[in-house]
Amino acid sequence: MALTASRYGKERVRVLRLARDGDHHTPREVTLSVMLTGRFEAAWTGGDNRASIATDSIRNIVNVTAARNLALDAEGFVAAVARVLLETYPQVETVAIEAEEVRWLRHAIADAPHGHTFTRDGNGAGFAGLTADRSGSTLRSGLRGYTFMKTTQSGWTGFVADQYRTLADTTDRIAATSMDATWTWDSAPQDHGAANARILATLLTVFGTTYSRGIQDSMYRMGEAALAAVPELAEIGFVMPNKHYLPIDLAPFGLDNPGTVFLPTDEPYGRIEATIGRTG
Repeated sequence: MALTASRYGKERVRVLRLARDGDHHTPREVTLSVMLTGRFEAAWTGGDNRASIATDSIRNIVNVTAARNLALDAEGFVAAVARVLLETYPQVETVAIEAEEVRWLRHAIADAPHGHTFTRDGNGAGFAGLTADRSGSTLRSGLRGYTFMKTTQSGWTGFVADQYRTLADTTDRIAATSMDATWTWDSAPQDHGAANARILATLLTVFGTTYSRGIQDSMYRMGEAALAAVPELAEIGFVMPNKHYLPIDLAPFGLDNPGTVFLPTDEPYGRIEATIGRTG
C-alpha cells in the first residue's frame, strides 16, 4: 500500500510576547498551528523515527523565536518560526503555520493611552436582568465575559505555605481576567447607558492605576469606587476568574526571560467572587 499523504506538527502552541519600553508595554498573543511535510515517510511505513522532529521541539522553537523577536507582528513572527524550521532541518520540505491572534487594545485612562492596561478586542456582552412582582421590581445591569489585563503592578504573596504549596511569591506578574460584573440599581439613573459606561471606566481605572495584591484586593477596591462614582447603585457583584500567563523557562536554551515570554493558560483557573454593597 502507498502512503499518499502525510504531515505532522504541533497544534495550539500558545505564547504571549511582551515588549517592554520603560512603562510602555506591548503584548502580542498568538495561538499557532505548525505543520510539517517532508522526508518523514519511514516513521509511518517502517517505524523509523530518525528523521522525525519531536513536536515538543517545535513548541520550543516557537518559544525561543518569540524570545528573540518580541516586536514582530503576527505575520513577521510566523515567518520567523518557519525560517528557523527550514534552516535547522533539511528533511523539512514545507512548513504550514496558522496563527490566531488575540488583539489587546491599549486602554485610555483620563483620555491618555495607558502604558500597561489593555482590554480585549471584540469584548464582552452587556447584561440586563429584572425580577418583578406586583409589589415592585429589582433591576440589574452589567457585563459578561469582559476581558482585560495589566502587564505589571500586580503580585501575589504571603498566602498559605504548607506541604501542598508549590507556587512562589511574586511581586510583579501579569494580572488578567474575564469578568462577569452585575450591579443592582437602588434607583434609576438619568441615563442607564451613560451610568453603565461610567461604572466600567471606574472599574478599569482602579484596576489599571493601582497596585494589585491579588484579584481579591483589586475587586474590592473596584467595587468601592463604582459605588462611590454612581450613587444610584445599591451593590455590585463580581465573578473574576484568573487568566494565567506563566513565564516560560528558556534557560535550557541559554536565554534569559526577564518577563517577556509567557504561556497563556485557560485551565485550571482560579475563580474569585464577591459582592460589595453599601453599609447602613
